[in-house]
Amino acid sequence: MEELKKIIRDIPDFPKKGIIFKDITTLLSDAKSYQRMVDLIAHRYVGDKIDKVVGVEARGFIIGAALAYKLGAGIVLVRKPGKLPAETFKKSYDLEYGTDTLEIHCDSIKRGERVLIADDLLATGGTMSAVVDMVKSMGGEVVECCFMAELEFLDGRSRLPEKKVFSLLKF
Repeated sequence: MEELKKIIRDIPDFPKKGIIFKDITTLLSDAKSYQRMVDLIAHRYVGDKIDKVVGVEARGFIIGAALAYKLGAGIVLVRKPGKLPAETFKKSYDLEYGTDTLEIHCDSIKRGERVLIADDLLATGGTMSAVVDMVKSMGGEVVECCFMAELEFLDGRSRLPEKKVFSLLKF
């Protein structure tokens, strides 16, 4: 895992001063590293009968789509308001300074479907907590929330269902 962590580039003071941004594009652009990352995460869920993988806008699409393909599951997109064309289920949630809203197509998850939720990075957990609530409200069973990386010092894991969080890389 250390080899994969070394490929992720730190960008100081982005998007604002004092933040060190974990730039995953360096890992994604390296074919062998990207394949290894997807394979390592997917291997965890082989045999779990995942029906849908939910990818969270926008980098979660990159990981979620690859996992859905590997697991023989459908891919479901969670987007910012106004980006999905059919009827949507909306969820607003609190941010550090304000609120945000996410949407998912109302017909994208059926009651009882086993759902893996995927995103690139677990930080404070606010976005993922909202997505978990959406999936459960639609009748889906959350198998796990999976991430390529986790910023452990932000303790986002504490906002998610106990024992239903997996992060490949931890910072």
